[in-house]
Amino acid sequence: MGKSGSPSAVGRGGAGRSAETRRLLVEAAITTLKEDGYAGASARAIAERAGSNQGLIFYHFGSVANLLLAALDAVSSERLAHYGASIDQAGSLVDLVGAATGIFSDDLDAGYVTVLVEMIAGASATPGLGPEVAARIRPWTDFAQRVIDGALVDPPLGSVLPSRDVAYGIVALYLGLEMLSHLDGDRAPALALFAHASQLAGLFSPRQDAPATNAGTDTDAETDTETNTDAKTKETS
Repeated sequence: MGKSGSPSAVGRGGAGRSAETRRLLVEAAITTLKEDGYAGASARAIAERAGSNQGLIFYHFGSVANLLLAALDAVSSERLAHYGASIDQAGSLVDLVGAATGIFSDDLDAGYVTVLVEMIAGASATPGLGPEVAARIRPWTDFAQRVIDGALVDPPLGSVLPSRDVAYGIVALYLGLEMLSHLDGDRAPALALFAHASQLAGLFSPRQDAPATNAGTDTDAETDTETNTDAKTKETS
């Protein structure tokens, strides 16, 4: 009789079942963080939601903390893919702010920010969890930097505002807004800030009307004035 967990030649679909079990546990962990918070994310609570044995959590992930980190990884990967698709459709700074506003609302509506907020809260009580959560926020900063590098194409502006520093500030501000909106249940102040950012972005966006046309019109007007003046001078003479 084989020991529990020992490899076996029987059951060639074992890998598939294992992947499915992991997926169910991760999804259950995400739901548990959203609904019960970090404090309520016990092995028993997660396993019950997954319809699984809590021993499988330790078999597949080693600990509940590792499972919760896997849940954060899943949420982060999904959101980064969504961010990329939204940003790719933006053609100006105003469009970028508009995309960020939509993403912000989506994150709050779907409860994605709750997962991160709860993991950050848990980091203060679980040794070693803080650096792991911070490491999972770093790809967001990398993403923001790539977007900024594509938007701030003016070398002088780029030298004054290093894109990495700006990206760090944007991610910190974005997460702070999400957390505050999540805690007090009021997103209006954050959305107002996005509206101000959109107005500011408009100042840096190139205007559609070409200044050269106006300059040319002014030059033509000056030429006509000089011609009329010369004609009047000749008549007087």
